[in-house]
Amino acid sequence: MNRYIVLIIITFSLSIYAATKTEAPKATEQKIYTETEFQKKLQDELAAKIKKTSGTHMVEFSKELLDREDQLKARELELKKKEEELKSSMSDFQKKVVEFQDSQKKFLGCIDNQKENTDKRVTQMVEVISGMKPQSAADVLSIQDADLAVRIMSQLESAKASKIFNLMDKQVSAKLQKQFLDMKK
Repeated sequence: MNRYIVLIIITFSLSIYAATKTEAPKATEQKIYTETEFQKKLQDELAAKIKKTSGTHMVEFSKELLDREDQLKARELELKKKEEELKSSMSDFQKKVVEFQDSQKKFLGCIDNQKENTDKRVTQMVEVISGMKPQSAADVLSIQDADLAVRIMSQLESAKASKIFNLMDKQVSAKLQKQFLDMKK
């Protein structure tokens, strides 16, 4: 009985082999396909080959694999677009940071120029006050802004400053001396 089974299997195998060898080759079609047409034709051919060799499970599996591949390609394209958008956003952000830094430098430059100009004006006022008589200087500084008066007094010689403080109104002199001492700290 075993001999008969082996003989049947060998005969069946030979008949399948002979059938595949004797099939005439199909005429090849010369056609140019678009990407979508090619994918469709590939899926159809693959489905036909798989149906010949196996059951429907294999066909469904291969279709799932091809669908999954298409989904992955679409996702890859989407990620590339997002990456390009991110690069563009980063570039815009870096430009804005540079613009902000430039405007900040200009602003700080303006502040420095303003401080320089103020210092020059205070130095000029110190020269003017130091050339005045102590009573005239006391009258002028008494009506000046307290911060400006203290800055001017701080740059005068101590003897001249003490004479000016003595000739000022006592309340104004006390206020300026307190602010002068606080500035020295």
